[in-house]
Amino acid sequence: MISKKINIAVIGLGQVGSYLLNELNNKKKDIELKTGKKIKIVAISAKNKNKKRKFKINKSIFFKNPLDIIKYKNIDVLFEVIGQSDGISKKIVETALKNKIHVITPNKALISKHGDYLSKLAEKNKVNLEFEASVAGGIPILRTIKEGLATNKLFRVYGILNGTCNYILSEMEKSKDSFKNVLKKAQYLGYAEPGNPKLDLNGYDAFAKIRILSSLAFNKKISKKKCLMEGIENLEYKDIEIASQLNFRIKLLGITEIINGKLFERVHPTLVKKDSYIGNVNGVMNAVIVEGKPIGESVLQGEGAGPGATSSALMSDLLSILRGNIKYPFGIPDIKRKKSLPYNEKISSNSLYLRLEVKDKPGVLSEITKLLANNKISIERVIQIPDHKKKTASIIIITHRAIESRSQNLINSLNKNKNIIKKLVQIRLF
Repeated sequence: MISKKINIAVIGLGQVGSYLLNELNNKKKDIELKTGKKIKIVAISAKNKNKKRKFKINKSIFFKNPLDIIKYKNIDVLFEVIGQSDGISKKIVETALKNKIHVITPNKALISKHGDYLSKLAEKNKVNLEFEASVAGGIPILRTIKEGLATNKLFRVYGILNGTCNYILSEMEKSKDSFKNVLKKAQYLGYAEPGNPKLDLNGYDAFAKIRILSSLAFNKKISKKKCLMEGIENLEYKDIEIASQLNFRIKLLGITEIINGKLFERVHPTLVKKDSYIGNVNGVMNAVIVEGKPIGESVLQGEGAGPGATSSALMSDLLSILRGNIKYPFGIPDIKRKKSLPYNEKISSNSLYLRLEVKDKPGVLSEITKLLANNKISIERVIQIPDHKKKTASIIIITHRAIESRSQNLINSLNKNKNIIKKLVQIRLF
């Protein structure tokens, strides 16, 4: 049972950590009113004590080595807001749990990689490991699955899980600007990492979140199998424009589902109908759709990124702990969580959008259609857009549903064709 006075430590004072610290200081009375507990920040730690921040650091509670906090301070709740999957982040969380300290973290990389081990550790020491903020920021999707939908049999969870990618795709459509220019704008606005936004753009961020969602939704251990993961780096405004003409929008979707009793996880750009719910989620917004029985379809939408949304989820976890809710991190006892059998993605099927930049000369289209026929992939629609000045053409092909292994064989063959002058763009239909 937690005492009336709660000692809190915050490790990491980046954008999120700084925002959180401010919220903790400003909302002490509100927290006390809602939980009956008084909180006190007794320790903070960051890489650089002297870094310029919008607030003054209380040097009397600053620790250069975050592990010293656990050693020398009586801590009830620790916030880990560093964000590494290994190294000091893992060591801090591991040490805190072993010392019977509740841990709250938005660290999706850590949870998706070490969540099983850390969950077991929390359970053994009868403390909470909370990570609501690791998926979809301000949307309470994890708590919804763990508690609100706990008695439902879920079979699919999907949605827009990365606000950076969603902003870029939405803004490209709105402004008719290039991927490169919109990315720069996203970085300027703080929606994308100013240095290296690769983990957002290549799909890894969304995939880490999908793994967490899978584990919660299907009561499984976190999947370790390398699955389908594609990002948006190769998309151009041309793809946005063509998709629009075909009554589609492009969204980076994370999808996890159970097919024939096996787990199928994937992240990739997807063509969705303009009039669909998911097709109208724009900007930095996230949306998650949960399908199951008896609930049917449940939709949650909200800001998925930024210090405000993340801090909101972190504070929600804090209030849950202060109310005395000692819970299994993944909703059920660790011993009940089984390893998932992975679905063979090579036998999955999708319709495809293919854009090929080719030399504009006789026989090229027939070569391409022959390759499709050889792989037993039928064509639903073909669009050819010539560029007479450059003597090139864009060929857009929409296929009927095709088995993934055949699609990949086709793409490998197309990328080797000397008449195709640029790596092709592939987008799946949903």
